[in-house]
Amino acid sequence: MDALTTDQLADRLAGTGYLSDPELATVTYLALRMQRPLLLEGEPGTGKTALAEALAEALELPLVRLQCYEGIDASQALYDWDFPRQILHLRALEAVGRSGQDVEEAEKSLYDERFLLARPVLAALQQAPAVLLVDEVDRADDEFEAFLLEVLATYRVTIPELGTIAAPEPPLVVLTSNRTRELHDALKRRCLYHWIDHPGLEREVAIVRSRAPEVDQTLTRQVVAVVQQLRTDAGLLKPPGVAETLDWARALHHLGTTELDLSSAATTLGALVKYREDTERVRAALDRLLA
Repeated sequence: MDALTTDQLADRLAGTGYLSDPELATVTYLALRMQRPLLLEGEPGTGKTALAEALAEALELPLVRLQCYEGIDASQALYDWDFPRQILHLRALEAVGRSGQDVEEAEKSLYDERFLLARPVLAALQQAPAVLLVDEVDRADDEFEAFLLEVLATYRVTIPELGTIAAPEPPLVVLTSNRTRELHDALKRRCLYHWIDHPGLEREVAIVRSRAPEVDQTLTRQVVAVVQQLRTDAGLLKPPGVAETLDWARALHHLGTTELDLSSAATTLGALVKYREDTERVRAALDRLLA
């Protein structure tokens, strides 16, 4: 990884189908070289999660994903003990006739590493070098942010029964946020930061051609042009992301469409927009956009 240049990293990402702009390629390169977490914010569907997946593929590293949600706590990110196996172990000890003098030894044997269930954060530390994706961190609460901050400061965790486990090499950590709430400054200061916006027309066309080469090129450009207009002019509750552009292009392709028209566009909107109000707004805009 150290031998890569920014351009080489961008080329490797492109080889996986992820087309980054120069700014994103640069901040990702710096995250690698400086061994700093990378915090990506942006609207849903702009490619934040896909970057972590592409990085793991491009660098041939394992990808470990932690999906955040309301109420997640440190134990769900770190580790748990395999209680059923521990009980079976106790029964096996009883079966071979352990005496009462061996109680303390039996208790210690219950907390052997073979009974440890590594959750994503611990798994990433153990598998490092690896890519740790902390997805939608804005859904978690303040306490979980504080836990992440502590782990990211040292890349080690302490398990009372086993001791301290440290990563032999810091994993590449990618945190994503849809900005449903503001993250604390302390976490942001620990990270390099990049806002991922929707791509421009030419880059989105290139993305669709790369990820869905089976779609007719004329149809690809028409689909992207309409989506670009919808994002800026239609006043949608949730403007479609690149993922929805890809879904729409593929849906039209599966119906045998090679050129976008009002009928095919209107009947495939379920691949593009996901709110009833947005569907009505898009239907009203299609006459103008396809004229």
